[in-house]
Amino acid sequence: MHILMLASENDALEGAKVGGLADVVRDAPIALARQGCQVTVVTPAYNFLHTVPGARGFHEFSVYFRGYPCYINAYEVPGRPSHPDVTQLVLHHPDLWATAPNQLYYHDSPESPFATDANRFALFCLAAAELIRSRRYRGEIDCIHLHDWPASLLMMLREYHHWYHPLKEIRTVITIHNLAMQGVRPLRGDDSSLEAWYPGLPYDWFAVSDRRWPGSINPMAAAIRIADKVHAVSPSYAAEILQPNRTPVFYGGEGLESDLAYAAGQGRLVGILNGTDYPEERLVPRVDPDELFRALRSAAVSWSGGEHAVPAPHFLAFARLTERMEWKTGPGLILTSVTRVVEQKLLLLLSHGSNGRSGLENLLALLDEKDLYILLGFGDYGYDRFFARMSAAHSNFIFLNGYSTDVARLLYANGDLFIMPSSFEPCGISQMLAMRDGQPCLVHRVGGLKDTVTDGENGFAFGGDSLSDQVDDMVAVAEKAVHIARNQPGRWEQIRRQAAAARFSWDDSVRRYIDELYRPPGQDQA
Repeated sequence: MHILMLASENDALEGAKVGGLADVVRDAPIALARQGCQVTVVTPAYNFLHTVPGARGFHEFSVYFRGYPCYINAYEVPGRPSHPDVTQLVLHHPDLWATAPNQLYYHDSPESPFATDANRFALFCLAAAELIRSRRYRGEIDCIHLHDWPASLLMMLREYHHWYHPLKEIRTVITIHNLAMQGVRPLRGDDSSLEAWYPGLPYDWFAVSDRRWPGSINPMAAAIRIADKVHAVSPSYAAEILQPNRTPVFYGGEGLESDLAYAAGQGRLVGILNGTDYPEERLVPRVDPDELFRALRSAAVSWSGGEHAVPAPHFLAFARLTERMEWKTGPGLILTSVTRVVEQKLLLLLSHGSNGRSGLENLLALLDEKDLYILLGFGDYGYDRFFARMSAAHSNFIFLNGYSTDVARLLYANGDLFIMPSSFEPCGISQMLAMRDGQPCLVHRVGGLKDTVTDGENGFAFGGDSLSDQVDDMVAVAEKAVHIARNQPGRWEQIRRQAAAARFSWDDSVRRYIDELYRPPGQDQA
């Protein structure tokens, strides 16, 4: 089979990663190729990906966007890792820009959410539709696989634009990585609207509209309503999104639960867990504490290099790590987190338990002076400030306010307990990577976390019917985990070994892709 993937992120290309979506678009095509498929991945060039060494321009074409011709250049670029049956393509136009590598999305004002990104991805989807129509790639396409709302506008073009009706002959799948982001924009009367991008498009208003906001379109909803298959990235998430939100306690269908329930009733909604790869040897070995702290301190210094003044989180991290390196004895337990610093991931650390203290303060109170909690990530400014204040107030908490793959791998390999308290988690990759290195995880019992971590067997899980209950249970389960780690070494080693032995293989996942997403009904399995 020949699969064409359309995505806004792709970690097979340097600088094209923001979150876990990029990991999936990097790894799934390689796994599909191992199953005998041919895969073409199409991503915006963002004004830099087409300039990488080895890039080869192979097609120049035009599309009518906003009623005027736009000239697009298609490039084939090398991927990492590479595979002869995986082709990486990027589409270049000056309007398909990014603010910087790894900063692919634009943060518009709350009064006009998604406006800039929607403009860019509306052009990207139009260019991709024309590329598919022109057949300027290797072989006939059996399935178009779209990822999240930035790729969803292709469904409207396929369905309603007469020029792209031939795409209806190709099976189409939409994968939901994060339903909270839907790309809602006005129908008309705005520079970033459906009728501004595609004048004269004879759309079906009922199919493309957002029921909550009159006069608005919803690209994610349209794709869910039209696609041949709708894929959620874990079985538990597929069940959760059929229920309405009860935020901040429960995150479900984000207003699209009725559309998703209809898709489920038609047999179009499928929950398939993402995977990860399992190399024969550890990517990063365990190191002694001084070597770990030295590497973390070097990262904090490097992140400060481009600043006029050293930001407080980097200064505090440097100071705390220096203190630890001067201790005569090594640390006790090391707790770790690798995450985007946003509400979805860390709300429960800021929220208060029944004792009036934040979840983070309660976790730190469980630790001895020798113990340490290291959190790596960046994101929301308010959250960054909270964690910087906590680092200043607590000597057993270090906030590394940045991101580096090398630092992340060090924390996966050298931590004792990985903390992942996401309020919702469609799948999650960090828990899989920590478990792969033998680090048990403490997780909220939601989505893909529920599908990968079993309490008391390969890790620890908590729940709760209110925000306060969730904080209290998180702390209680963490206390149980810390007690086992300190006082029951045999049981701790068993949990650690079972975490390392767990397997969430991409090969297993993509076999289900082929059979349950890509293969038309009635077609014999290979």
